[in-house]
Amino acid sequence: MTAQTYWAEHAWVNGSVRSDVVIVAAANGRIAAVVPGSPRPPAGSVTLRGLTIPGLANAHSHAFHRALRGVVQAESEAGAEAGTRTAGAPDSFWTWREVMYGVADRLTPDSYFALARAVYAEMAMAGITCVGEFHYLHHAPGGARYGNPNAMGEALIAAAAEAGIRITLLDTCYLSSGFGAEPNEHQLRFSDGTAEAWAERVSGLKSDGNTRIGAAIHSVRAVPADQLATVAGWAQERTAPLHVHLSEQTAENDACVEAHGFTPTRLLADHGVLGPETTAVHATHLTPGDIRLLGHAATGVCMCPTTERDLADGIGPAAELQSAGSPLSLGSDSHAVIDILEEARAMELDERLRTRARGHWTAARLLRAATVDGHAALGWGAEAGRIEVGALADLTTVALDSVRTAGPPPRLGAETAVFAATNADVRHTVVGGRHVVRDGAHQLVPRVPQALAESIEALHGR
Repeated sequence: MTAQTYWAEHAWVNGSVRSDVVIVAAANGRIAAVVPGSPRPPAGSVTLRGLTIPGLANAHSHAFHRALRGVVQAESEAGAEAGTRTAGAPDSFWTWREVMYGVADRLTPDSYFALARAVYAEMAMAGITCVGEFHYLHHAPGGARYGNPNAMGEALIAAAAEAGIRITLLDTCYLSSGFGAEPNEHQLRFSDGTAEAWAERVSGLKSDGNTRIGAAIHSVRAVPADQLATVAGWAQERTAPLHVHLSEQTAENDACVEAHGFTPTRLLADHGVLGPETTAVHATHLTPGDIRLLGHAATGVCMCPTTERDLADGIGPAAELQSAGSPLSLGSDSHAVIDILEEARAMELDERLRTRARGHWTAARLLRAATVDGHAALGWGAEAGRIEVGALADLTTVALDSVRTAGPPPRLGAETAVFAATNADVRHTVVGGRHVVRDGAHQLVPRVPQALAESIEALHGR
C-alpha cells in the first residue's frame, strides 16, 4: 500500500458537512491527516466530487442469496400459471426458503468464490467497504467434509480481498432443522454435528488486515439450547462479534415457546448469548420484555428493511430497541437490492408507516447506523466508520449533482444522501487508502455486471 492524498469537495467530519477537505491516507491504510478549508487540491491528490462519508458497513449478508434476485418471484408466478400454486395465494419466507436451498445445493468452493467476488464488487460499487458475511454453507452436499474443512469460508475471504472490501466472516453454527429435529437433506452441508465440532473447525480460520473472524448462531431453532453456550463462549474468549437471527418469523417464536416455555430472546439471555459483542439480526417480532432484555444487555440489532419487506417478514420495533439501549446497524441480507443508503432510509420510512408519525431518526443518526455502529457490530470497533486521524482510510463519495441529489445546498448533504441518493449515486469507494471504485467503475473486478450474470447463470444451469 502506498500513501495517497484525497481532496474531498465536501466531507462528513465530526457530525457535520465540511468543504474542501484534504484527507491523507498513509501507507498503513489509515488516515494521517484531515484538513478542512483547503480550497485547492494539493499536488498529486485525487479529487472526490460530491459528499464523502465514512465507508458503509453491510452488517448482514448471505452472498449466495444474490443468485435469487428476481428468481423467486418468477417461479411463484410460473407456479400460479401452471396451477401448482393458487393464483393470488401468498408466498412466505418458508416458500422462499425452498428455492434458496436449491441454489445452495449447487455451490462449490470455486463457484462460491466467483459469485461472492462479483457480489462484493457490487457492494463496493454501492459504497460498502466492509461486509459481515453470515456464513453457514460449510460442507459438500450431503454433509461430506472438504479436504480443507474451511474451503467455503476461505473462498469468501479470498473473494472479498479480490473485490477490495473488508470482511467479517461470521462463521455460523447450524445443527438442526427445528426444535429437537435433525437437519434435513439440504441442511446437512450446514451442520458440523455439534457445537464443539463447529468450534474446532472455525478455530482454523485466521484474521488478517482485511479480515475478522466472528461467530454466529443461525437461530434458536437451528442450535439446540444446550449448545448455545459453547458458541457464545468461543466468541467471548476471543472478544469476537457474535450474531444471531432472532424472531424473524412468528412461527419460530411459537415453536420456541412450545419447546421451552419462553421466547427466543429469553432463551438466548438464559444461555449467556446476549451482550455488547452480540448482534441480533431482524428482531422483528419481539415482546416488550424481549426489547428490555436486549437493551439492558446492550445487544446490538441489525435491521434489514429491504429483505424484511421483500420476504413479507414485517416491520421490527427499531425505535423502541434503540431507546432501550440497543445500537442499530444495517444489512442487505438476501440482496433483494444492495444499497445501504436505501436500508437507512427504509428504517425511517417503515417506522413512519408503522406509527403514522415522522422524524424517528435524523439523517446523522441513520448515517451512524450505516457507518460507526455497523463497523462496531462487525468487530472493527473504533477503527472504522469515521473520517478522523488514526481511523482506517475507508471512504465513500456520493454524488450531489445527479437527478436524485441535485438542488439542495451542500450543507444538507447528509440529508440528501440518506433521503434521496441510491447506490447509483456512489462515485468513489476507497478502502485502506486504495481507490477501489473510481467514477463509478470498479478498478479491480472488470465488467462487474457480466461477472454477476455469468456466476449466477452457472448456478441456474442456463
